[in-house]
Amino acid sequence: MKLKSPICVALDQRDPDEVARVAAAVEAHVGLFKVGLTTFVAFGSYLTRSLAQQRPVFLDLKLHDIPAQVEGAVASVRETGASLVTIHAAGGREMIRAAVEAAPEEVGIVAVTVLTSLDDEVLTEIGMTGPAHEAVMRLATLALEEGVTGLVCSPLEVAALRRRFGSRDAGGPLLVVPGIRPAGAATADQRRTMTPEEAMGAGADVLVVGRPITGADDPQRAAAAIESAATQGAP
Repeated sequence: MKLKSPICVALDQRDPDEVARVAAAVEAHVGLFKVGLTTFVAFGSYLTRSLAQQRPVFLDLKLHDIPAQVEGAVASVRETGASLVTIHAAGGREMIRAAVEAAPEEVGIVAVTVLTSLDDEVLTEIGMTGPAHEAVMRLATLALEEGVTGLVCSPLEVAALRRRFGSRDAGGPLLVVPGIRPAGAATADQRRTMTPEEAMGAGADVLVVGRPITGADDPQRAAAAIESAATQGAP
């Protein structure tokens, strides 16, 4: 999948008119539209099919269930028009394999490693073996062994994943990276963050950006600035 821009804007609003407004405003500066749980539960496939006529859609459902349920959900992604869909690598080898085998040819499976809202302290609290960096590497290895297209990780793990698994051009995974914040921007609920320049310099392929664009007074200008910063940081 060839993207016009490494920026993926997170369209997570509950107002379909607002989703359409932001999508139209930023289309020239983004390569993907991300549709997450909030928007998909509210509007379903009708909205994703409409957005897919403008840009590829990254359906961020973070599927995590028994293998049969994930298999069925992934097989149905074709009806949404999406090009990528997320699962949780923590669902285990059998679940990951079920997702990969069920995916339509035109849909890539992207495995979430450790959410960017989690840090070492939270991982300890929920009983997950950490630290975050080691957990990401462990889950990434598991997911890639089962044939996923790419990984979702925080920008802090990008360089290490590239060293271990190689560049995209050399057959390495697509790295989809949330936790992107322009210099000086509020991190909100993101705990492991970088600027667009830093993340691209580390080897990210896709930068997922939500509130710094969708919450801006001028989303088009914000998207253009972030795209420019990402381009400057690209190797």
